[in-house]
Amino acid sequence: MKPAGIVGIILIVVGLIGFAWGGLGWTTQKKDAQLGSLEITHKESHAIALPPIASGLCLVGGIILVVFGSQKS
Repeated sequence: MKPAGIVGIILIVVGLIGFAWGGLGWTTQKKDAQLGSLEITHKESHAIALPPIASGLCLVGGIILVVFGSQKS
């Protein structure tokens, strides 16, 4: 598959995730202190919000790249 097709598929997936969940989010666990076997940790939440306009642009752009990227020249 051509690079344009791969980028198109990635954009389609990002657009669908943006519509389904409103963006991408993840949680990381950080260690604050450790005294012997006692550990103090906390969780941090991170998010990338995708507005519906950006999700739609990713979806349409991905479809265009897949369609035109797969055509033989």
